[in-house]
Amino acid sequence: MKINVRSHLDYAFGEPTDILLQVEAAAIPEQTILSAYVDVSDNEYFARVPAQDGIGERMWIRARGRFTVDYTATIAINPILTDCLDLPAVPPHQLPGETVQYLMPSRYCPSDQFQSFVGATFGDSEGGRKVIAMRDWVQGHFSYVLGSSTSDTTAADTFIRRQGVCRDYAHVMITLARAAGIPARIASVYALGVEPQDFHAVAEVFVGGEWHLVDATGMAQEAAMAKIGVGRDAADVAFLTAYGNAVMNGQSVSVELAE
Repeated sequence: MKINVRSHLDYAFGEPTDILLQVEAAAIPEQTILSAYVDVSDNEYFARVPAQDGIGERMWIRARGRFTVDYTATIAINPILTDCLDLPAVPPHQLPGETVQYLMPSRYCPSDQFQSFVGATFGDSEGGRKVIAMRDWVQGHFSYVLGSSTSDTTAADTFIRRQGVCRDYAHVMITLARAAGIPARIASVYALGVEPQDFHAVAEVFVGGEWHLVDATGMAQEAAMAKIGVGRDAADVAFLTAYGNAVMNGQSVSVELAE
């Protein structure tokens, strides 16, 4: 599958401000960047640095005044994974070292508070089947409501309110998986089928020795998502982090099937 993606950011900074940007699709084995172009407005400093787990890159930028970013790309998504459903769980003592951090609670994913719930609700299934049961439970019990959460909303808050947006669904899914002893991280993606279109957040779980993208909103399928970056939770995959005051003038994302 090939997709065309386009994103546009338009911000303003009153003073020279350091900005950490992550909007480009990652060049990784499961997806090929066929073409890409990024245009960043005038700035005082620009450098690229590796992103979390070496998946994708971030850009350090120092800018003042109006700041715009335009990114376009054509990406071939090359599924190289088996179906998640029948994959076994990996016993904790056999997990690769790089996955261990994704067993731990994090700022937005207090998984240590959900172990009893997960044991009582999903205790009869294992591995991929447990992951799919969790995904279906979240999708069936939560409502997608724009504006229902803030940058401070945790998975525990969302669990109580039973509503949120994509990052909230991802945080709950990650929290449940970690509470079950399954490594889980957040992935920022460009995805077909997302309404309204935006930088989309989904969970990524480690079962059967593989990482699998899982969208608890039900809007996107694994074979139709291009990964931008990964992390412990939303704090690690923000498309723009400003170390100073920022005013958003506008932003947009478009993802279409390439002919």
